[in-house]
Amino acid sequence: MPDDLEQAHVSPVRFRATLAVLFLAVSAYGLLQGLVVPVLPVIQRQMHTSQTGAAWVFTAFLVCSSVATPILGRLGDIFGKARMMLVALGFVAAGSILAALATNILVLVIARVIQGASGAVVPLSFSIVRDEAPPREVIGAIGMLSALLAASGGVGVALGGLIVVHLGYPWLFWIPLAMTLVAGVATRLVVPASPKRGSGRISWPGALSLTAWLVALLLGVSQGPEWGWTSPAVIAMLAGAAVAIAAWVHLELRTAEPLVDMRMMRIPEVWTTNLVIATVSVGAYATFVLIPPFVQTPRADGYGFGAGVVVSGLYLLPQSGMLFVAGLMTGRVARLLGLRRTVIAGSVLSLGGLVVLALSHKSPWEIIGEGALIGFGFGFAMSAASSIVVEAVPRSQTGIATGMNANIRTIGGSVGAQVAVTIVTAGVVLGRVPAGAHYTRAFIFLAASAGIAMFASMLIPAVRRNVPPAAAAAATSKGYPLAEET
Repeated sequence: MPDDLEQAHVSPVRFRATLAVLFLAVSAYGLLQGLVVPVLPVIQRQMHTSQTGAAWVFTAFLVCSSVATPILGRLGDIFGKARMMLVALGFVAAGSILAALATNILVLVIARVIQGASGAVVPLSFSIVRDEAPPREVIGAIGMLSALLAASGGVGVALGGLIVVHLGYPWLFWIPLAMTLVAGVATRLVVPASPKRGSGRISWPGALSLTAWLVALLLGVSQGPEWGWTSPAVIAMLAGAAVAIAAWVHLELRTAEPLVDMRMMRIPEVWTTNLVIATVSVGAYATFVLIPPFVQTPRADGYGFGAGVVVSGLYLLPQSGMLFVAGLMTGRVARLLGLRRTVIAGSVLSLGGLVVLALSHKSPWEIIGEGALIGFGFGFAMSAASSIVVEAVPRSQTGIATGMNANIRTIGGSVGAQVAVTIVTAGVVLGRVPAGAHYTRAFIFLAASAGIAMFASMLIPAVRRNVPPAAAAAATSKGYPLAEET
């Protein structure tokens, strides 16, 4: 890529140390995202709140993370990635202390809002890798970080119950706090300042309009199953989100220095990859939501295995483990197949795993094996897709591009998970267990979303390596370099 010709040279030892710091920071974010999911009923009892109040412990984090991710990512492009990483980790540490010490639900929700700044760790980590990694190692490093993000979230879901049972719910926050503090100190000591920064300033009208539609969309989606998808409040939020998105796009197109450059979002490699991420994330998130209650259902109800809260979380570890293994392998596989074919292969694998899950889920070993195959596919698809976005945009916009990509992953996963929950609980009387056929329908829905992701991955353009000098000059004159063969 032309703008990588000025790649900063760093020693292999310094880069490995930097990568280890980023691993720790991303892992802390993933754990914060997943740890509370299986223990919301425990938090509800201990905080003497309603089910809705407890749900806000997750929703508040999700919404704030989605808002902070692109904004701090863009600030990192302008003022330096390492500096903004320290800001994000500072918010996480403050929020984690407040959450661990919270004695009522209001304080805990406020703490989770503050923790939401941790979402910016993802685009900032991708940007730092692009700045510091030797060109040959960029794809592999981003693949590992992307897979680690998904895997650590799954590990959080799997271990949340175990931590609460043996240590108590405050340790859901003390453990990520320790990781965050170590990552913060290491960032200050190890991660170099950004060698190149973008120019300009933050478009605050763009940031506010982006915030408006993200908040409206995610609140509407997260509350849909509980309030009812046809309730006035949910309809109003989703309609408001649609209007706000249109206003945001119009504003960004007319702004001289937009927060999100719509030309960048229209790059073929970017929009097709974002489409893949949005659809493949449906299954990645929803399986973590559906599997624990499925395996907890007593066998007497016609399905399920009667697993306890702790054991049900352990069913997710094979999927999380294979997600990370695939991320470790993405760099080597992409060098053999190219990034585009790696995304396609990952989509095919995840589709196969979800189809088998929909057809057969009668024994624990089926769930474990199918989960491992699903995780392996998701790991390749997500890791290679993130690398395509990084390679397709100018270095000065890596933070905002990967921030929007991370948000699309969150939105796709959140929508998919809530729709899957709605399918499972449709027509079920309060207090009754859903019929096994409801889970089968939900698994079929996830397989269909993976099928869409597979077809979307085939839309990602394959760009020729040997681009004529005149064509390369025409492309780079507008600031958008031609990517290598993917």
